Amino acid sequence: MASQKNEKVISKMSSKSEILSSFQYPLGKIEKGYNDRLLHINLKDMEINSREIPETTKEKFIGGRGYGLKYLFDAVSSDTKWNDDENEIIIAPGPISGITQYPGIGKSLVVSLSPLTNTVIDSNVGGYFGPLMKFSGFDALEIQGKAKEDIIIFIDGDTGEVNISKSKYKNLDSHILAEEITNDFALSESEKRNVAVVSAGIGSENTNFGILNFSFYDMKRKYIRIKQAGRGGIGSVFRNKKIAAIVVRYSGVNGKLNNPVDMDKINKLGKKIKWEIANLDSKQNGMRKRGTTFLVEVVSDLQILPVNNYKYGSHPEHYKINHEVWEKKFTQGIPDGCWYGCTMQCAKAVDGFELKTGPYKGQKVCVDGPEYETIGAVGSNCGIFDPQHIAEANFYCDTYGIDTISYGTGTAFIMECYERGILNKNITEGLELTFGNKDAAIELLHQMCKGKGFGKIAGQGIKKMKQIFTEKYGADPRVMQDIGMETKGLEYSEYVTKECPAQQIGYAMANKGPQHDEAWFFILDKLNETIEAKAKAIFEMSLIRTWFGLTGICKMPWADVVPADNDKTDEPYKVEEHLKNYRELFSAVTGKTITAEDMIEQSERMHTFQRAFNIKMGVGGRENDRPPYRAMGPVTPEEYYERQDKYDVRVDKLTEKELSELSLYEKMSLLRKDKELYYETLMDEVYKKRGWNNDGVPTLETINRLGLDIPEVLNIIS
Repeated sequence: MASQKNEKVISKMSSKSEILSSFQYPLGKIEKGYNDRLLHINLKDMEINSREIPETTKEKFIGGRGYGLKYLFDAVSSDTKWNDDENEIIIAPGPISGITQYPGIGKSLVVSLSPLTNTVIDSNVGGYFGPLMKFSGFDALEIQGKAKEDIIIFIDGDTGEVNISKSKYKNLDSHILAEEITNDFALSESEKRNVAVVSAGIGSENTNFGILNFSFYDMKRKYIRIKQAGRGGIGSVFRNKKIAAIVVRYSGVNGKLNNPVDMDKINKLGKKIKWEIANLDSKQNGMRKRGTTFLVEVVSDLQILPVNNYKYGSHPEHYKINHEVWEKKFTQGIPDGCWYGCTMQCAKAVDGFELKTGPYKGQKVCVDGPEYETIGAVGSNCGIFDPQHIAEANFYCDTYGIDTISYGTGTAFIMECYERGILNKNITEGLELTFGNKDAAIELLHQMCKGKGFGKIAGQGIKKMKQIFTEKYGADPRVMQDIGMETKGLEYSEYVTKECPAQQIGYAMANKGPQHDEAWFFILDKLNETIEAKAKAIFEMSLIRTWFGLTGICKMPWADVVPADNDKTDEPYKVEEHLKNYRELFSAVTGKTITAEDMIEQSERMHTFQRAFNIKMGVGGRENDRPPYRAMGPVTPEEYYERQDKYDVRVDKLTEKELSELSLYEKMSLLRKDKELYYETLMDEVYKKRGWNNDGVPTLETINRLGLDIPEVLNIIS
C-alpha cells in the first residue's frame, strides 16, 4: 500500500520534477522520544544517508538545539563562512517534541552559521515539519554542500524513502510555493495535514536576514499556513544552497508515537495545563483571543515599547495598534494551534486581508499574525501606528522570506540616519525614509526582496550598514555604534532596555545575539536589587529558556498563562509549577528522572558549548558582549527629557554640584559613565556566575565540570 502511495505522488510530480538521488531506509520505531539517527544530505555530491546518533551525544546534547550545535560544530572550521559548502543547516526537534497531549510541544530548532553574525545562530519554529520528520524516523536533518540548481528534498515517512529532485516551481514566494507543493504531495484534501513544507522566499536570496517558513495545513480555514524560523538569516543560507523546499509526509499522527515510558503521567499533566488555559487565560493575558498582541499595552505602560529606533519607550498612539485592534481583525472561534493538541491557540491570523501594494496588490490573503515582535518592529519602532501597514508588511516579510525583526529594526536605524542628514534622497534613490513614512517603508521592503535600489544596502543588516554609512557617507562611527541596534551583528528584538540592566546584559550576552527567546528579564530588576542577585537570576532564567530549545517546547504555556496561586511562590517569575511539569514530561517520555538542578546543568552545558563555538568563530569574548549605548541610556537630549525625572535623581547622586549648575550634556555625560560602569560590573558578576573568566571565556574548571573536556573545546579555551 505504501509503495503504491509513493508511486501516485511520483506520478503527480513527474511533470514537475526530475529525481536526482534516492535513498531507502527502514522506518523503525521511536523509543522513549528518540530515533537515535539523523538524516545526512550532501547536496554537492547528492549523497543521502542515515547516521546513528551515539548514546554519548544523546546524553550530553539532549536534542533540538543541542544536536544542531554539536553537528554544526563538528562540520565547520574557524574559517568557514556562511556561504561556504561546509556550512550546514540542521533541523532538530527534541525528545519531547511531537506530544499531542500537552500544549506547545511541537517546536523544532534550526541551526546554521549566520550571514549577519558570522557565528552559530539558532532559531525556534512551530509548524508540522519537525514532528513529522521525527515520526518519519529522524531526530535531526543535517544538510551540507550546495546544489547546482534549485532542488526539492522529499522525506516520505510513509514509505521510508528520501528523494532529491530538480525543482520546477516558478514562484518561490512561500504562500504560493507551500500551497503548490502541498497539493502535489498530498493525495487528497484530508491528507494535506500529513504534508509539511520548509521554504524561503525570494527575499532570502537578496538579504542577509532570510527566514525559513515551516508550513501546516489549517483544516478549518482550508489554507496552508506558515510559522517562521526567523532569526539570523538561515533562510539566506537555505537559498544559497539552492534549496527551493524540503518536504515531509507522514500519515497517522497520534499521541503515542514517541513511545513514552509513562503515558498516564503525560495525560495527567496535559489535563492539568489544559484546565489552566481554559479557565485562567481569559483572566490573565487572553492569548486565545489576541495572541502576543496583548504585550503592546503592557510594554507601553512599562515604557519599553520601541518607538523611533528605540529612542522612546511609549507613544500616545499605541492604542491604534494594541490588542483591541487585533482582536477585531483576528478570526475568532477557530482553533489556532500550530501543532496538534495545543489549546493555547495563540497562532492568530487575519483572514481575507486585502493587499494594497506589491505583486499581490488587490488579492485577499491570510496573514499569520502579527505577533507582538512584528508590531513593534515594522510599526512603533519605525514610528508607524497603522494596522493595515503592519499586517501588509507582516505578510510580505513572511512570503518573501524576510525577518520582520531585522527588517523593522534595520529600517528604524535607516530612518534615524535619514533624519540626521547622514542619508538623503540621492542615496536612498528617492525614498523619503523618515519616521512614520509607511509608503517609503513598504517600498523599501519590496526593494529588499528584489535586491534592488537602496533595498540592496538595507538588506545587508545594521552591522554592515554602519560600515557603509561611515565609509561612504561620512557618518561618525561613534554615532553609528550608539544608535545601530545590533550586537554580534544580530538586530535587537523589540524592547527598550534603558532602565533594565538585567535585560541589557541578557540581550548583549546572549550567544546568538539580542533575542528575547533567550532573554526576557525585565521583571528581574525589580525583584533582585543587588548585582549578585541579578547575576544569579540572569544565569538561571537564560538557562531555563535554553532548555526549551533542547527538548522541543514552546515557552508560551510556561509563562503566558500561570497557575492561580503562582504569585504566592518564592520566585513567581520562574513559574516553578510549570517547570516541574516539563521535568515530569521529560521523565515520562525518556524514563530519565531529572531534578531542577539537572535541568539547569543540561542547559548550562549547551550554553557553555555554544559560547565556545562563538569563540571558535571569533565572535566570543568581552568586546562582543557590549550593547550599543542606546540600549543603556539616552543618546540624544529628547531621550533624556522622556525620562528626566529618573535620570535627574540618578545624576544628582553622581555629583556634588547642584543639578541647575549642570548643562544637559554634562548630565548626559555623567549618566553615561555611571551606566557603562554599572554594566561592566554586572557583566563581571554574570561571567563569574557562569564560570567564565573576565574576558568571557569558559574556565577549564567549568569545561571539566560540564563534561565538555574534549580536545576541540579545550583547544579553543586554552
